[in-house]
Amino acid sequence: MASRLQHRTWPKENYLISTDSSKIPIPKLNAFFASKDVYWATPLPEEIMKEALENSLCFGLYETGNRTTGRIDPTFALATSDMSTDNFIGVARCVTDFTTFVYLTDVYIEPTYQGKGLGSWLMKCVQEVTESMPYLRRSALVTSDWKRSVPFYEKILGMEIVEGKRGKDEVGGEGLAVLMRKGKGHLDFAG
Repeated sequence: MASRLQHRTWPKENYLISTDSSKIPIPKLNAFFASKDVYWATPLPEEIMKEALENSLCFGLYETGNRTTGRIDPTFALATSDMSTDNFIGVARCVTDFTTFVYLTDVYIEPTYQGKGLGSWLMKCVQEVTESMPYLRRSALVTSDWKRSVPFYEKILGMEIVEGKRGKDEVGGEGLAVLMRKGKGHLDFAG
């Protein structure tokens, strides 16, 4: 099952999502992790980052079109080994056994590409893959971003807070929020 899930692609307009983790440019991913926008992680030595990616289910988000004309660049191919790191604009990484459990982490899209629906699309691709796992018990994530992340994952992935204290006004919260969604293999699955 793992190999079937690790080599999928989804094209959309001038963008492409791929689960081929070998195409993720590690220096650019580390640059994401070095930015002030990523509050949950820091860069890793390249060989360690490569190992983390190889042992995960990764979703790389790439720009495939020409920013000026809006046309898809016919020369863009994920099979190209010397692909420019400028095309890599986002990522989502899942720690999983590819059967019963998925932990979503390291979700990031470059700020200049945010607000275009790419994050929602990225999460829908993640959900498509996780929902194809017939024995999945649960998918989960942890965040401290109560204002943006919690409502986003509740809405897009149908996740529920299982641990954490939501604010009195239902906006914001305290500490970490642990969110979960039951899968087909969960004892209480009602899907």
